[in-house]
Amino acid sequence: MAATQASLLLQKQLTDLYKTPVDGFSAGLVDESNVFEWSVTIMGPADTPYEGGFFNAIMSFPSNYPNSPPTVRFTSEMWHPNVYSDGKVCISILHAPGDDPNGYELASERWSPVHTVGV
Repeated sequence: MAATQASLLLQKQLTDLYKTPVDGFSAGLVDESNVFEWSVTIMGPADTPYEGGFFNAIMSFPSNYPNSPPTVRFTSEMWHPNVYSDGKVCISILHAPGDDPNGYELASERWSPVHTVGV
């Protein structure tokens, strides 16, 4: 049941992105039969070292989305302090909700089920 609710929510969020695009970001399904894996492209913002770049990534959503966050892994070569050498993104908003067991992040900085792909 949770996967069905998650898949319906993801389909709605993807449709919303198509209807109201976010500047510098595009998304689509990797495989039309799997709404839990998205192919995304992020355009490098102006006045940054990434300006003019197009950076591809895969967003993978868990079956209990939005209760747990997606993972993001760049498939384009990327150097950034929050991107591991395998392309996986490590930022607070993509960490599981709740208190940080290491004490580095506030719970308010971590994933919350009210977040969406666009926020």
